[in-house]
Amino acid sequence: MIRFECDYAEGAHERVIQRLVETNMEQTPGYSEDHYCETARGYIRDLCQDDTVAVHFLVGGTQTNALVIAAALRPHQGVIAPMVGHINVHETGAVESYGHKVLAVPCGRDGKITAQDVRNVYHGHWNDVTHEHMVQPGMVYISQPTENGTLYSKAELEAMWEACQDCGLFLFIDGARLGYGLVSEACDLTVPDLVCLSDAFYLGGTKQGLLFGEALVLTNPALKKDFRYLIKQHGGLLAKGRLLGVQFCTMFEDGLYFQAAKEAVDHAMTIRRAFEDRGYPLLFDSYTNQQFPILPDDTLAKLEEEFAFSFWEKVDETRTAVRVCTSWATQKSSVEALIAALDRI
Repeated sequence: MIRFECDYAEGAHERVIQRLVETNMEQTPGYSEDHYCETARGYIRDLCQDDTVAVHFLVGGTQTNALVIAAALRPHQGVIAPMVGHINVHETGAVESYGHKVLAVPCGRDGKITAQDVRNVYHGHWNDVTHEHMVQPGMVYISQPTENGTLYSKAELEAMWEACQDCGLFLFIDGARLGYGLVSEACDLTVPDLVCLSDAFYLGGTKQGLLFGEALVLTNPALKKDFRYLIKQHGGLLAKGRLLGVQFCTMFEDGLYFQAAKEAVDHAMTIRRAFEDRGYPLLFDSYTNQQFPILPDDTLAKLEEEFAFSFWEKVDETRTAVRVCTSWATQKSSVEALIAALDRI
């Protein structure tokens, strides 16, 4: 069985494993205060082209999302997010468990919300004479790429940032798959752009070649203060924090993070073209590592004898959309096998 249902089916890049083995018996301070974490922070600050950003290492995406949102909001505030946003549909109410409502906004097929959507929610709240009885919007959450594999453009993010500044809202960017987005041919955003156009974002590792780990970047001084206290309080301060530092050092010291991401996206584009060339439509116009072909159910049943995909939605009585996901570990031979199976069917 060849698995295409997610980008975290494998363990970690072999160079990460090798580095963990090589450093295994070293003694270092705990809680990410070791020299590996500090070196990794330096690499990330270099990417950001900003030495003032705060960099914190956390274990997973849900933990990172819930923690940043809890840190930013007061008890009576909530976070604006796309209806299909990860915090709204795939995190088991983690944000709500910390006492903050997700203010979900309907979005288009691209999975994005707009600056106007943000303004509408904000002004809709404050223009209601009963607003004191309602959850107050205090933050905006988006992801790059979106859950549908699509990308915010620089112009869209600039408009979003302007709306957040006008409304006094924090802007947080979920970057669990950020590397796959940044290397896409459809992306016109850079890491320094994200520094200038958000209050917080993270460079995902769990889905991009690490055993686990996310590198959170805080740009807003209001979020930086006492953040390690909050990490500890929410169970996120890993005692063996150097395990995160070693992994991020390995991925960022010579560009492996983006090289591996580019290979994954190249494989995804090959798969996209293969489906399109054979007449299968795509549910979303994605240029990242997630592709969403619409397949006749009988075709899908035959493919699933050899390949694993993620169900996405039932399109009609006879067709189903699935997610075909590549990763840092996807082999060219696996892509070729999928295309050969399409041709046999």
